[in-house]
Amino acid sequence: MRQTKAQVDEQVLADSIVEHFAAMPDPRREHGRLHSLTDILVISLCAVISGADSFAEIELFGNTKEGWLKTFIDLPNGIPSHDTLARVFSILDPEALGTAFRQWVTALATLSEGEVVAIDGKSLRRSFHTAGSNSFVHMVSAWATSNRVVLGQVKTEEKSNEITAIPRLLKLLKVKDCLVTIDAMGCQKDIAKEIVDAGADYLLAVKDNQQSLSDNVTSIFDHALLDPKKYGISYHETSEKRHGRKEVRRCWTTDLVESIPKHGDWANLKSIVMIESERTVNGKTSSERRRYISSKKNFPAAKALHAARSHWGIENELHWVLDVVFREDDCRVRAGYAAQNFSVIRQLSLNLLKSVPNAKGGIKSRRLHCALDHDFLSQVVTSSPGLK
Repeated sequence: MRQTKAQVDEQVLADSIVEHFAAMPDPRREHGRLHSLTDILVISLCAVISGADSFAEIELFGNTKEGWLKTFIDLPNGIPSHDTLARVFSILDPEALGTAFRQWVTALATLSEGEVVAIDGKSLRRSFHTAGSNSFVHMVSAWATSNRVVLGQVKTEEKSNEITAIPRLLKLLKVKDCLVTIDAMGCQKDIAKEIVDAGADYLLAVKDNQQSLSDNVTSIFDHALLDPKKYGISYHETSEKRHGRKEVRRCWTTDLVESIPKHGDWANLKSIVMIESERTVNGKTSSERRRYISSKKNFPAAKALHAARSHWGIENELHWVLDVVFREDDCRVRAGYAAQNFSVIRQLSLNLLKSVPNAKGGIKSRRLHCALDHDFLSQVVTSSPGLK
């Protein structure tokens, strides 16, 4: 019998999700299992894409959409309760879920040569267990600024910080031929080496945590800018007016790194960058200078300025969206691995919502569209080119 289009779409949806979740190890004992792990993950992903921000809301979504869900998953025992969902997410191996996430992203986006990959961390503000505690779950994510998708994330270890998490994240990613940008926290020799060993280039912000390096970069530019042509300085400037303010950005780059003491300790250090931002609001002008080191030789100032500005996409298009649209900072999911695992589901949902072709409206509107339209939800979940 010939299948209808709806039946074909449902089969594609089922095949695509099973393909990426089927290999997930189930941490539960076989005795007493009422719901398969794949069913739980499928319901959770579809629910979060459609606007659910808690386990209770995932259960509500499942009960409301049970008829539709049964068109591509069996659900022999109905929809799992929010308590069951919370318990499974709390014991689910976050490394295994992270691997499934990265495999899905690999099908979702192909990084082009020169892609700017921004790395930055974010705390899950309400993931603490007791009032007054500072033991938040802190995640470090990698963001492809052109493809506008999350490539992967890792949790910082207890009593540690991003410096130890970033190398672990880099080992998991395929960033060959990309330009990795990190703020001053990541300006570390080991991190620079990890990036170079991965076949990528780096652009690392330099601040007071590397005071000597910062002073040396400043001194080089102070001297070289006295005669820019002599010292081969590359320069680029942009200007824009919007929202009642004027912003002028100036960028200088040079390959004069030999005068930096022990510059050879920095893997493949080839150039330094200085960016000056000048902002005028209501007739008052303020300015700020930022300094960077890079492994790119003959780094054009225009490309360096673009890369530095692109880095902030991880704040504006990832962290801000997770906080405002997905209400991540309001989420009290925190038992066991639940906060970390729920964060992965949110980021996978965001990737899929951003990647659906020809979609209109922002992420908030798309989530509502998914809740109202099964066909659109199916399109979002199967939006990976590798899953067609």
